[in-house]
Amino acid sequence: MKKLFSSLRLLPFALGSIFGASLMLTSCLDDESLSEDNTYMGNFRSCWRALDEHYCYFDYKNINWDEVYDRYAPYFSDSIHSKIEAFQLLYQMLGELHDGHVNLYSSFNVARNWSWYQDYPQNFDANLLERYYLGTRYWIAGGLSYTMLSDTIGYVRYASFSNAVSENNLDYVLGLLGNCKGLIFDVRDNGGGNLTNVETITRRFCQEFPHTYGYICHKTGPGHNEFSSLQELTLDKSGKGFKNSIRWNASRQPVVVLTNRLCYSATNTFVMAMKSLDGLPATDTTGVTAPMMIKTMGDHTGGGGGLPFESTLPNGWVVRFSTSPMFDMQNNHIENGFAPDFTVQMDSLHAYRDHHDDIIESARLYINRNTKMTYKSSRGGK
Repeated sequence: MKKLFSSLRLLPFALGSIFGASLMLTSCLDDESLSEDNTYMGNFRSCWRALDEHYCYFDYKNINWDEVYDRYAPYFSDSIHSKIEAFQLLYQMLGELHDGHVNLYSSFNVARNWSWYQDYPQNFDANLLERYYLGTRYWIAGGLSYTMLSDTIGYVRYASFSNAVSENNLDYVLGLLGNCKGLIFDVRDNGGGNLTNVETITRRFCQEFPHTYGYICHKTGPGHNEFSSLQELTLDKSGKGFKNSIRWNASRQPVVVLTNRLCYSATNTFVMAMKSLDGLPATDTTGVTAPMMIKTMGDHTGGGGGLPFESTLPNGWVVRFSTSPMFDMQNNHIENGFAPDFTVQMDSLHAYRDHHDDIIESARLYINRNTKMTYKSSRGGK
């Protein structure tokens, strides 16, 4: 049997399907998916088998992949007459997985599944945010846009986990907003990016290290149920610049993470990590210990809980798919996302007529009711 050299590439990102990817690891796979000829049928078999042996959600999603093969194989053996037709049919087959991390890349198109957010209300208005909340005087630190709202509540907007955030950036943001009643951290419409940024940001709200915020496992063989044991996803103090960094005490200053259906992949993991901190004890500078208040508000996240890999087909097209599932602290799959602690839907009439973002306003109300920050009056010289 001919052995072809192809790549299964582990991506350093957990990405939404609308973002690009870069190579971290390339390896030669000695499996059947690499031994097909560059024919319509050969590319179909190569694509189907790469997922059959490495995709991680067949059982979780109750997908009969053998039945999918039987249904699509006749088209590739009898009915395909062009690359466009072949691509479209593979596109349709991959759509059976209902997975935003599954893509097919060619020189003329990218197959993608965006149903995880397009079938739902957006619950985000960038124009409203920029004109009536951020304005023109907000500050920018790396990938973070931030300001103080009129009621002394900090607001941070993070549009993509692909945008770098350094320890120095976070020191300035948390330091300058440090006297606020609380913090709104807005990741709506954030489709994912670099998982490193997830931990860099999340550990600024953590009080005790190491802290496990979830689990991951990896495929160990071609069988649909061949996985490693669960491995902890952990926040720690490692890394240059973190030892003396500024951290946020959410037992006094509540944190509200704003979410919608476009929160996918690394953003979904960030929501999981932040939720794992809610309710844990934290001691403030006066020695008082109280549970942290870190809540999520808005709409259900889009999901995306599998670390993606890539494999190259005989014709050079690249198929990308989930191979390493992630789990929350209760060992639940995070592929289908998280419901918010407080569900709030945006009202388009409020947005248009009153310039009112219902989700931001609800977060402000929660923080104002739960903050433990007090401020000395300036009257009478006091």
